[in-house]
Amino acid sequence: ELSGGWKQRLALGACTLPNPQLLLLDEPTAGVDPKARRDFWNEIHALAAEGLTVLVSTHYMDEAERCHEIAYIAYGYLLAHGTVEQVIKQSALTTYTVGGDRLQEVASALAGQPGVDMVAPFGASLHVSGRDGAALESSIAPWRDKPGLRWQQAAPSLEDVFIDLMNRSKDNFQ
Repeated sequence: ELSGGWKQRLALGACTLPNPQLLLLDEPTAGVDPKARRDFWNEIHALAAEGLTVLVSTHYMDEAERCHEIAYIAYGYLLAHGTVEQVIKQSALTTYTVGGDRLQEVASALAGQPGVDMVAPFGASLHVSGRDGAALESSIAPWRDKPGLRWQQAAPSLEDVFIDLMNRSKDNFQ
């Protein structure tokens, strides 16, 4: 009869009662409201500060950003490992945020162009990213000065990196 957040808190408490040295959490905040998620992560950080090693699996990049170190594993292969900053830097992605009018037109025109590895909507803007900076610049050049569009180079998000890594990964079950 408990809410999802309280169920997760109770489960976390039960797991830590025997004072383990390692805690494995698989999608610990799935189905939990934002306040309960934050409370849960505060507790995880408090446990880690007391010396408990906590390993968390998650598909939520905002949660991965809360971790001291991250690792991307796909189809049994380690694709990246390090701090959030290290993993983003290792991606070698160049990313632009585009705001303004006609974003769907921009997304359709840029998708698949040389150097454009991904185009994804983020709220009222687009993230346009690629690993080949020169080719990316060449492909977006015709759109840079279009009226009604605002281009800004930005750091790639952890989600940009995750999507890029997954796009380059081969499913070994096919």
